[in-house]
Amino acid sequence: MIFEARVKLADLAGRIDWSMIGIDSMSCRAHQHAAGAHKPRPRIPKKDDAPAPPPRGGLGRSRGGLTCTIHLAGEGGCRPMTLLLTPGQWGDAPQMAEVLDRIRVPRPRGGRPRTRPDHVGGDKAYSCRRNRRYLGRRHIRHTIPEPKDQRANRRRRGSSGGRPASFDRHRYRRRNEVERTINGLKNSRAVATRYDKRAYVFHGSVWTGPNSASLGLRSLRTRLVPTMRSW
Repeated sequence: MIFEARVKLADLAGRIDWSMIGIDSMSCRAHQHAAGAHKPRPRIPKKDDAPAPPPRGGLGRSRGGLTCTIHLAGEGGCRPMTLLLTPGQWGDAPQMAEVLDRIRVPRPRGGRPRTRPDHVGGDKAYSCRRNRRYLGRRHIRHTIPEPKDQRANRRRRGSSGGRPASFDRHRYRRRNEVERTINGLKNSRAVATRYDKRAYVFHGSVWTGPNSASLGLRSLRTRLVPTMRSW
């Protein structure tokens, strides 16, 4: 509720940059006290199945030990829009559709909430046919580079491999906006290192932390100060 209220006021003031939504992920090392919560064994999805929902604990083992991955979508003003918690060993590409589906900005003056950005940018980790088809169905333009192995595979298949994906090098430079948003969140020790045992508690720590609040309320400062002075 706090997050929706601050984003709704920011959108009403016209301070949300919908021209570019960047998506990226960050890995958070989990403290030993964060382990031990009861979690059911997740079902491993097949190749053509939809991604399985993350376990209740949201912890996994990777090369760095117990880790948790935060998949984040940030707007052009370096403010977080939505996030998703998954275990550390889960990939980035299968979570792209879930992260973008969580974008929901209510409109105080009535109408449907806005859920579709004008453009989406991501790195090579999000390049796959499923994500490009998903963005095409929603009529969202995207700037996602194609890795060398995918380009070679497409050329080897000839005409059946499809056309090459469009890529705007100038627009791709704006991908640093979501990286700066992640750096702002990880300035908080509670986000950089997970101490919470439950995933929903850590989710609240990320959203309501001091750095997250400053990133979200920075656009509302000019709007709220005159109101507070009138009190």
